[in-house]
Amino acid sequence: MAGSLRRARVLLLLAALAWSGAAAALEVGDTVRLPPVQLLDGRVLTPADLAGRPLVVEVWASWCPFCALQNPRLQKLFESTGGARGGLQVLALSIDKDPRDATAYMAKHGYTFPAAMDTPALRAALGKRRGLPELYVIDAHGKVVQKEVGEMLEEEVAALARYATPTQK
Repeated sequence: MAGSLRRARVLLLLAALAWSGAAAALEVGDTVRLPPVQLLDGRVLTPADLAGRPLVVEVWASWCPFCALQNPRLQKLFESTGGARGGLQVLALSIDKDPRDATAYMAKHGYTFPAAMDTPALRAALGKRRGLPELYVIDAHGKVVQKEVGEMLEEEVAALARYATPTQK
């Protein structure tokens, strides 16, 4: 029964997202400039902080079962590509209603990749949501080079490491 309720919540969210008045969703080839982002830990990432290096942006929720499967893979990618030391950046955007839920989720699972709450400014930049999790790879110049909606398998997330190579353009 709990699984059915969870699936119903996900379907309701997807329907609400599909009918929301947000701008058109970003697609591969589009260019984006993210606004300043306040992380769950209180730090602020400016557009300059996010520019010049490839960035993986994941939209997620603490209650999303598909996000629960994908986030450990995202943590592994973050660690393996040196995101905290100047490699492939990762930014997770929670759509939870209460930031305490997202913060508790991150702490419970030991995730160290940067996470923030979704905001109207971020929704304006990224456009309409299509599902959860939703993942964008943005190159060093702000161009969307990959977009995925729905859970990515372990090998698919691991393959995102190719964007961390010095030959990234």
